[in-house]
Amino acid sequence: MYSKDIKDKAWKLRKEGKSYNEILKLTSIPKSTLSAWFGKDMGMPFDKKGLAEHLANIRPLAAKMKTKIKLENLERVQIAMNTEVQNYPLKTLNFQKSLLSMLYWAEGSKHEKVSGLKFTNTDPKLSMLFIVMLRNCYQIDENKFRVALQIHYYHSIKKTRKFWSDLLKIPENQFNTVFVKKRSRKKKFRKNFMGICALKYLDSSVRKEILAVGYAIAGGICV
Repeated sequence: MYSKDIKDKAWKLRKEGKSYNEILKLTSIPKSTLSAWFGKDMGMPFDKKGLAEHLANIRPLAAKMKTKIKLENLERVQIAMNTEVQNYPLKTLNFQKSLLSMLYWAEGSKHEKVSGLKFTNTDPKLSMLFIVMLRNCYQIDENKFRVALQIHYYHSIKKTRKFWSDLLKIPENQFNTVFVKKRSRKKKFRKNFMGICALKYLDSSVRKEILAVGYAIAGGICV
């Protein structure tokens, strides 16, 4: 049992915005007791039904705040990196050739049995970066480009072909037949934006040189 003075003090502290932990330190009243005293009047439900209602109300708000904080952190990082990258030699061919080789080493076909060069990805930005650097770094015969697309039932063949043609600046008459992957309309799966794009360049010598640059860079760094 607690005296009226102790209870009044606890109420006063709570109204001043003190947390349960702070009130506990000042009055030695357990948090469970404080919760029972204050109840919904102080925004802290203590019964199961009230707690469930309380959580249902605050969880969407908490998730929204968490997303906001995450986006703000990403924005701060992006701003900082935008400033840093201004000092990179982005326009020099050697720098671009280095990036191109690393990108192809990670995402391109490397097997000797593969004819020519093949870079496959679902990310339009990555595919565009690759072909821009490829054109910048090598004497390219535009007629040697081929594009193979794999899409799902929810993609439009016409729109998808036009999208990749416009993005990569490769005419549609250099596109292979679009392959529509069999996928259940009922089964859940991660959808992509514009399918899978396999960019091909019919010249194995370019592929060999790009990979050789990557291997040389790795050898110079890892020694």
